[in-house]
Amino acid sequence: MKYYLGIDVGSVSTKLAALDDGWNVAAQVCIPTSGERHGLGHIQKQLPSGTEMLRVAVTGSGREFIADIFGADLIKNEVTCQASAALKYFPEARTVIEIGGQDSKIILLRDGLVADFGMNTVCAAGTGSFLDHQALRLNITIQEFAERAMSSHTPVRIAGRCTVFAESDMVHKQQVGHRIEDILYGLCQ
Repeated sequence: MKYYLGIDVGSVSTKLAALDDGWNVAAQVCIPTSGERHGLGHIQKQLPSGTEMLRVAVTGSGREFIADIFGADLIKNEVTCQASAALKYFPEARTVIEIGGQDSKIILLRDGLVADFGMNTVCAAGTGSFLDHQALRLNITIQEFAERAMSSHTPVRIAGRCTVFAESDMVHKQQVGHRIEDILYGLCQ
């Protein structure tokens, strides 16, 4: 069997997926970044023996480095990949919001093309690693963090231009008695 391998190397996690000729996901894995070769072993275990990778495509913040290691056939930036994936699976999509480990992006789509995009430039507040840190500080999983944030109907406004200020503001909001769910929703906003 022959497959295509896609690798997304982010600052926190690396995602690998093997696609068949019909672009269906045949195998996938998400691992902490730095275990890219280990991830390939996980992919190979999910596929029939004797599997061959026809092409390798890479994206993410570590795409250039990993492209050399794997001999990638295609190197694309995250905005292009995320927009393409959104439009393939959700053709009517107009907005993509991606919260990564160290940055966040918003991509505006119009008529099947990227019309505009923006990234956070000031600080890591609101990124995945910041939210993971706050979940850890509260002794909850990131999944519980998300569930509890989604149960709020009255988010608390949190200073969001800096992780230090955001965390200090969060602690203050806890001290004055705001519900954790409302604080979590405020952090997400």
